[in-house]
Amino acid sequence: MESDKPVLVEFWAPWCGPCRMILPSIAKLSKIYEGKMKCFKLNTDESPDIATQYGIRSIPTIIIFKNGEKKDAVIGAVPESTLNTCIEKHL
Repeated sequence: MESDKPVLVEFWAPWCGPCRMILPSIAKLSKIYEGKMKCFKLNTDESPDIATQYGIRSIPTIIIFKNGEKKDAVIGAVPESTLNTCIEKHL
């Protein structure tokens, strides 16, 4: 949270079908924006307290943080273009 770059966090779980559907898009975007943004995955089964802290009610949820503050959230298996647009707003 103390990053000088935007941070993308994907809240997911291994049993989640939609999470597996967007995995290739997240992986691709993390390579495209390498050096401009940090990307992390948070398994909600392993870290339920953190998921609760951020109000995660459904997965996948992608949250973008900037300067330690939540700036945007995308819920569900959305097209890669939607994620790209969301990321671009915060670079």
